[in-house]
Amino acid sequence: MSSLIKLENVTKVYQLGENDYTALKGVDFQLNRGEMTAIVGVSGSGKSTLMNIIGFLDRCTSGKYFFANQDVSSLQEHELASIRNSKIGFVFQSFFLLQRSSALQNVMLPLFYRGTPRNEAKDKAMHVLEKVGVAHLAAHKPNQLSGGQQQRVAIARALVGDPEIILADEPTGALDTQTGDEVMELFLNLNSNESRTIVIITHDKEISCRCRRIVTIKDGKIME
Repeated sequence: MSSLIKLENVTKVYQLGENDYTALKGVDFQLNRGEMTAIVGVSGSGKSTLMNIIGFLDRCTSGKYFFANQDVSSLQEHELASIRNSKIGFVFQSFFLLQRSSALQNVMLPLFYRGTPRNEAKDKAMHVLEKVGVAHLAAHKPNQLSGGQQQRVAIARALVGDPEIILADEPTGALDTQTGDEVMELFLNLNSNESRTIVIITHDKEISCRCRRIVTIKDGKIME
């Protein structure tokens, strides 16, 4: 497997008033294409900060970040946004679906940002909705869907642009145990059947144990 993500001695320092808070402390981390990895740690361990840097939602204070062998550490914001939109798929605990839009419209949205023609975007969105098992709910709005159905729509939205990596932040955190198991099974199938690169941020040991690899972060340091 080839390297997709490589962090070298990455630190992240936040300014909190007159004080500095170091969230990441010299992190070295590598992720290969096709891996399904859990990043685990207690609240405040730095796992969300690590995800934000990997997903171009934040940038490191020092160190190097290589994405697909390209040093992206010093890219401009518009360059990072372009990579984020085309290469990263996000799934969040709270779904973040547009409440006034249908499931289909929510999944089409990332393609609109790329300038994809409407009919093509619709076809691609319906294809991934079918893949995650909710094509029959394409016309439904989020308030007409269960939590599990909403998360499947969110996963379809993450998939529709055929990203290099899916980052899932506590994707089962708002779901009951059975529904969470079904969502995890979907991730596992995407990894096994399509070789999707997936990173799941979680504090749930039962969730992390289902991933192929577990990376523990504690006090801003990788403990793997």
